[in-house]
Amino acid sequence: MEESEHKDEILDLVKKASSNDYETQWDDNGIPQVKKKSEIVKGRKSRKAGGDFELKVRKDLEAKGWTVAKWPNNIDLETKKVIPAKRKFNPFSKAMTLGTGFPDFIAFQLVGERTYNVIGVESKVNGTLSREEKEKCALLLKNKIFNEIWISEKNEKRGGPIRYKNFKEEYGYKFGVE
Repeated sequence: MEESEHKDEILDLVKKASSNDYETQWDDNGIPQVKKKSEIVKGRKSRKAGGDFELKVRKDLEAKGWTVAKWPNNIDLETKKVIPAKRKFNPFSKAMTLGTGFPDFIAFQLVGERTYNVIGVESKVNGTLSREEKEKCALLLKNKIFNEIWISEKNEKRGGPIRYKNFKEEYGYKFGVE
């Protein structure tokens, strides 16, 4: 990067930092991150809507006879192993976020005298998984950690029933999951 480009970048950062439309936050390495205030508000609303939807999904599954718990693990795609999910600490509220595993829930239901159906449930307001999430689902199914993985999504009708898609039926053929 040339000196003039670097100077322009710094001047732009200073201009944004002094503007009422932007907010400056510092990351873990002490590097300033300038974010538009309207985007911060939008992100906050999206996060709350996602959390509310997760709670709605949990209550819906429990009403259908499933026993539901937060899944505290994640998948490391490099080692292809299940690992404990990282916990997130909020220094302002002095709170630790525990529910950061993938998928969101583990649910099980008695189907025989001593047989359970064990599924993973990922809650998505729009029902769309990222490429990385699809790979994680495929690994969980290939390693027989879950019998099925359901992706829950909101219904287009306001207040309509939650829709569940089975990962195997939707994407299994692309990831070699039978």
